[in-house]
Amino acid sequence: MTNLSSLPSQNAQSQMKVPATYMRGGTSKGVFFSLTDLPPEAQVPGEARDKLLMRVIGSPDPYAKQIDGMGGATSSTSKTVIVSKSSKDDHDVDYLFGQVSIDKPFVDWSGNCGNLSAAVGPFAIHAGLIPNDRIPENGIVKVRVWQANIKKTIEIHVPVVNGFVQETGEFELDGVTFPAAEIQVDFLNPADSDGSMFPTGNLVDDLEVPEVGTFNATMINAGIPTIFIDAEALGYIGTELQEDINSDEQALARFERIRAYGALKMGLIARLEEAETRQHTPKVAFVSKPKPYLTSSGKAVIENDVDVLVRALSMGKLHHAMMGTAAVAIASAVCVPGTLVNLAAGGGNRESVTFGHPSGALKVGAQATEAEHGWVVEKVMMSRSARILMEGFVRVPSDVFE
Repeated sequence: MTNLSSLPSQNAQSQMKVPATYMRGGTSKGVFFSLTDLPPEAQVPGEARDKLLMRVIGSPDPYAKQIDGMGGATSSTSKTVIVSKSSKDDHDVDYLFGQVSIDKPFVDWSGNCGNLSAAVGPFAIHAGLIPNDRIPENGIVKVRVWQANIKKTIEIHVPVVNGFVQETGEFELDGVTFPAAEIQVDFLNPADSDGSMFPTGNLVDDLEVPEVGTFNATMINAGIPTIFIDAEALGYIGTELQEDINSDEQALARFERIRAYGALKMGLIARLEEAETRQHTPKVAFVSKPKPYLTSSGKAVIENDVDVLVRALSMGKLHHAMMGTAAVAIASAVCVPGTLVNLAAGGGNRESVTFGHPSGALKVGAQATEAEHGWVVEKVMMSRSARILMEGFVRVPSDVFE
């Protein structure tokens, strides 16, 4: 018979309750927190915060399933967001994004999530971070967001009906099954503030990757650091879907090697080994001229429907659609004549692009000018949608900080 006195106490087995909201934003979803709702240990950056968020999501998981957490075992669903009243003048809220590694014990804070950016505006309203007198009975609330990871401003235009955030609607977003309300997201001055939008100073570079090859590459830091390579140079045609890449371990290893050497050339890391703990950035994408193809849902994309085809990898896997921040990088690169993305889209001056991705197509607008010190992108605009999936508390074992 079991000796009950030898069992751990209920207190030792207890869990803490942390207020949280589970949201879809664009083609991603994640767990959202108000900063002041986090345990005191996690209200400041550091090991305690990372431990909490990893446990919430269910990482690190050697099975790569995140069964014991809120994550969905993909880069699109292993995400966390912390929102607070803004510390910046003329901004409403600060938005901090944490990309949680699935199988390794770390949270990557090096970049933004453009898809979840669309959900930050609605969350800020739901969480009471926007004054009531700013919310019309019917209309649009412009939520001005300070993106704390990359130190950039995002303006999120949230529709309101009868005094509440409109979440359902007829707007369709490829990569999301059901329609919802349209949310316009504007990324202001998305290029790197601390250096050139093209960190090497070139629109196209020779990227030498030992044991893989040398590739023409456009390396840009706008939205998120991204390495663009021509699909044909990699042996692809540009219409590939997830299973074509993600089932090929040799291909994934090759992309990771390209990513690491690209990060080194872009000055994002000082040593090649640092790429292992900086999985969120940079991204690697390959581009090609338009071609007809069937999306992952069986929808036909006609050649004339798109200007260019783009496939991008996130956290070591081909993305099922397109990361919002990578869409910003695509739009920024396409409006600069001479980049690989611009050339694949037909060249010349452009103010928008419709690109094909594995789940369909997306149109993104951009405003760019050539200044004395190089090209400057003033704003990138796109339409997304967002919806609350669940709200209440997430439970985390009380020994998480030990």
